[in-house]
Amino acid sequence: MRTLALALLTLCPAFLFAQTGKVYDNLTLNSKILKSERKYAVYLPPDYESSGRSYPVLYLLHGAGDDQTGWVQFGEVLNITDKAIRDGIATPMIIVMPDANTGRRGYFNDIKGDWNYEDFFFTELVPFVEKKYHVKSDKRYRAIAGLSMGGGGSFVYALHHPEMFSSACPLSAATGFLNLDDAKAGISKNNPGLPDSTIGNYYNKYSVIPLLNALPDAQKKAVRWYIDCGDDDFLFEGNGLVHNLMRKKDIPHEYRVRDGAHNWTYWRTALPSVLEFVSQAFHQY
Repeated sequence: MRTLALALLTLCPAFLFAQTGKVYDNLTLNSKILKSERKYAVYLPPDYESSGRSYPVLYLLHGAGDDQTGWVQFGEVLNITDKAIRDGIATPMIIVMPDANTGRRGYFNDIKGDWNYEDFFFTELVPFVEKKYHVKSDKRYRAIAGLSMGGGGSFVYALHHPEMFSSACPLSAATGFLNLDDAKAGISKNNPGLPDSTIGNYYNKYSVIPLLNALPDAQKKAVRWYIDCGDDDFLFEGNGLVHNLMRKKDIPHEYRVRDGAHNWTYWRTALPSVLEFVSQAFHQY
């Protein structure tokens, strides 16, 4: 009996070590919309291969200058998510991290209509994920989060498609142009000759403030919001304005301002709270 007990103790660390998730960070799918092979990374929870069940999914978006490996390499998504699941603050989930830094940079459709990344995301990537992986496809089991440029993508995707996401967690988000004059100046600089009406339409579609101003009352509680931005972040003003507007319009949301700047040190400490927040909806909070 003693020998058996010693054997079990010897095996225990190996057993615990085996209970880890897996990350694949160089996977691809073909996009007809973007006319290219698109890379993505995926986190699969510890029991994915053995459980036979389906999982909720979090789409986790990187920032400008990174790619699908950003959250893997710098964000330590594997270790942080494993620990959150092990500690019971997060439910086992699949995390999909697409590349939005190849060909052109960003998660939105181009203003000229010749690079439609948002269309790729919703009509190609999401159906591909739900076919390839054991994913629950109900709104309640789908969430989106991201940092900086990806935080802007999280805001816009959830506001464009509130029927798709139970929760959205923009971190240090790029909230877009804060007013129409800024949009005209900024967009015209890189796209000379565009009519004001085209710029105005693009501003209304891809900046968070006009999207919130146009949000119907019936949609105010459609998505659970968790917004987090460091007090030394250069994007703090936009996030603060968005927070104040959401309060004014009675849009429920969590808003966190913590000590920190626009860097991975901040985002790594944000990720456990994001995993806990989205899990609340996955668990039927």
